[in-house]
Amino acid sequence: MFEVIFLQFLNGLDKGAAYALIALGLTLVFGTLGVVNFAHGALFMLGAFCAVLFRQFLTLETVTLDPEKLSPWGAPLEIREPLVQAWFGDFGAVLVNYSVPASIIITIPIMLLVGIGLERGIIKHFYKRPHAEQILVTFGLAIVAQELIKSFFGPNPIPQPMPSDLRGAADIGAFLGMQANVITYPIWRLIYFLFSFVIIGGVFAFLQFTTFGMVVRAGMADRETVGLLGINIDRRFTIMFGLAAVVAGIAGVMYTPLLPPNYHIGMDFLVLSFVVVVVGGMGSLPGAVAAGFLLGILQSFASMTQVKALIPGIDQIIIYLVAVVILLVLPRGLFGRRGVMEA
Repeated sequence: MFEVIFLQFLNGLDKGAAYALIALGLTLVFGTLGVVNFAHGALFMLGAFCAVLFRQFLTLETVTLDPEKLSPWGAPLEIREPLVQAWFGDFGAVLVNYSVPASIIITIPIMLLVGIGLERGIIKHFYKRPHAEQILVTFGLAIVAQELIKSFFGPNPIPQPMPSDLRGAADIGAFLGMQANVITYPIWRLIYFLFSFVIIGGVFAFLQFTTFGMVVRAGMADRETVGLLGINIDRRFTIMFGLAAVVAGIAGVMYTPLLPPNYHIGMDFLVLSFVVVVVGGMGSLPGAVAAGFLLGILQSFASMTQVKALIPGIDQIIIYLVAVVILLVLPRGLFGRRGVMEA
């Protein structure tokens, strides 16, 4: 029984990591710009399709004729291999194998430009508008992005293979000193959790220990006073919007081997992530992360066969039930601040 509970706990950390990463970006945008960004799930989706596009580029084939090998009709056989492998040999083969993590290299600048362009082109015009209007315009942007992806890549999921070396399962039980092969867990899911932990820690460290981050935190607390000191806080907030887009994008990249990306993957995660943000407390970065892992773990345990036998369908509604209970007891969420989104 311990093994089952421990595995469900790991599953919860895996789900919670995805929720926490998206919720972290949402909270960064709301905490700095005061914008409720319903297009954030679309940024997760765009990151996932950066990985798809990168692999499609790497696997473009070159065709050569081998005169030493003949077909039954006496014609030279066609030899097909990825173009990058033909150019770079073994390194090209490794690049194709590790296309998902390697695609982060192009995803970071692409998502940074997308985020900054989105903020400068559209979002900045809605800073002082009601939250309802912000939700409408960003939700509309999400629908546009979704339909564009659908028109270019089609409606069906596009599987992205994880590196062949990382397709097995790690023997966690043996690592913890237990009997071998009692508790095993997919390696890539462990990598995703560790990756999320590093990204979350990096964002907090950036905000806590760098001068740029300190100015941003000061601007989140009192934007006008920071501006009166001669600091261009708007520029820093624009960069933070780009950073939030990068976090969402690379989260989408690394999730592609776990869930084949399709045009509505962003919307699927967006709704749950907004629940996470509200439960954690609007504008609270620690709250977003804590609520993400909490709700991920609860959803994992609710999906157990024994639990669903007692309460059918509980795995589909557990997050919303917990959200209702927490908000009844703590109306501002777990770490919410007074005055945030309050009349």
